[in-house]
Amino acid sequence: MKFLKKILSTISTPAILPWIMPFLLIIPNIALAITEPDPLLSKATDIFLPLGVYMLLASVTTSVGITMLFAIPLIFFAGFQIVLLYLYGESIMAVDMFLNIATTNTKEASELLSNLILALVTVFILYFPALIYGIVCLIRQRRCTLTTVRHIRRYGAIVFAAGALLLVASYIALPRFSVRRNIFPVNVIANMIEAVNRTIDTTHYPSTSAPYTFSPTLTHDRDLREIYILIIGETSRADNWQIYGYQRPTNPRLSNRDGLVVFDKPLTESNTTYKSVPMLLSPLTSETFGDSIYYTQGICSAFNEAGFNTAFISNQQRNHSFIDFFANQAQTTEFIRDNEPGSLDDHLVDHLRDFIDRSPSDKIFVVLHTYGSHFNYHERYSDDFRVFTPDQASEASIENRRQLLNAYDNSIIFTDYVIDRVIASVDSLHIPAAVIYTSDHGEDIFDDARGRFLHSSPTTTFTQIHVPFLMWFSDRYRDAFPEIYSNAIANSSANVSTTRSVFPTMLSIAGIDSPHIKSADDVTSTQYRELPRHYLNDYNEAVDLKQAGFKPYDFEKAQNYNIATD
Repeated sequence: MKFLKKILSTISTPAILPWIMPFLLIIPNIALAITEPDPLLSKATDIFLPLGVYMLLASVTTSVGITMLFAIPLIFFAGFQIVLLYLYGESIMAVDMFLNIATTNTKEASELLSNLILALVTVFILYFPALIYGIVCLIRQRRCTLTTVRHIRRYGAIVFAAGALLLVASYIALPRFSVRRNIFPVNVIANMIEAVNRTIDTTHYPSTSAPYTFSPTLTHDRDLREIYILIIGETSRADNWQIYGYQRPTNPRLSNRDGLVVFDKPLTESNTTYKSVPMLLSPLTSETFGDSIYYTQGICSAFNEAGFNTAFISNQQRNHSFIDFFANQAQTTEFIRDNEPGSLDDHLVDHLRDFIDRSPSDKIFVVLHTYGSHFNYHERYSDDFRVFTPDQASEASIENRRQLLNAYDNSIIFTDYVIDRVIASVDSLHIPAAVIYTSDHGEDIFDDARGRFLHSSPTTTFTQIHVPFLMWFSDRYRDAFPEIYSNAIANSSANVSTTRSVFPTMLSIAGIDSPHIKSADDVTSTQYRELPRHYLNDYNEAVDLKQAGFKPYDFEKAQNYNIATD
């Protein structure tokens, strides 16, 4: 009993908080040392150097409350990092994570937060009591002794010196080491600053991209009536598509659709919507995205210059990203959720038909941006498509994987239905027409021992970038341009990057030539060539798949699909 009272007396004194604070703040660094594949020297530096700084910070003043005020920003980063590790299992808060927050909508955010309760509770338990106690000490003007401060400062200086020596050793021994990328929370603060800078640059896009022109040449007869549709899926992974070998019948309509060309080995170069979609809609690739995105216009501008009547019809919400900018370059732009909250993707087909009926031009190009299979999966289809049940689980947990998969597969069946309706709508016009479908990225659904879920993680997985890529050509199109169709079939077994090939292929199918089109990236050209696999990482660098985060399981999955990863 006396021992317990002594413990309670110790932890209730202000002197305990300056000792506890540094070790609370270093928890993310220890977790990262466990989860990251960094060299041991880098991990040691990432623990000793920040811990020394935290201890020195705790010894600045005898006022415990002021010490905790200093620590609030660090607690925010520590808590955020713990939540991220719970969600993805590895990596620091990346630039893309901050930009995803800036470009998501409140409904998507609430859906995600509702599945992070355990992580949020953990963060609350770790940091909230210390914060409250610090505030109480500040209000009551409680202080620790000068002796306590000196002890912390002395030990902090020793730990910091050890961290500084490790830092020097890391720079000497590790070629890729830098404080900017390897020391938490410096790397996170740097990433946040970079995200802010990119956001500011994005706001200037309308003026910086204004001089850009595609200088197109139309090779088809200008009097020929023709329609081309680009459907951009959302969170649709090829692993769950029947036409890619999935055992469940998730493509009952497309499996029997004449004129369909399915590309066997497609990967996207990003697992984030705000990067992958702009690459699909422009001539940019992982090698050129970088700063060039601020000076490049999108696919609707190219079709505008070629004399087409263009439309961008989206079932997503505006998010002030490049997707919005590219959408506004169309002659008609509709975000149908502005007036139809909660609409399903089949509503896009109705808006497409209305646009075709109202079009004053015989040449039509439309981008349809779907909501696809975005979590929560069971909200993406109507009751008629509840083929696999039970499917109502919305809690993201491995225990619910079967229900989550059921709902996800139902959403793929609904996507199959939507694509087929689009095809049927243009096929009924009996004119040259073509439809391209691909998804921005895929999804993890607790597929292996890593327990990964969702997408947009700082490091990617195979299922996050393995996406469907298919084309449909009408009878009249195949009669008028048989070589395009035959070339597509010939290249359908090649390794393809969707974010590299969709733009040049879409223009080529429509008979639009431009200096910005590379025939080597056009999968309907005899000049198409396979290129090394690249991924656009958090720093807008084109890296190989191992650097992107691929683990042995991911390479094995790719090998199962005969997809080249080098």
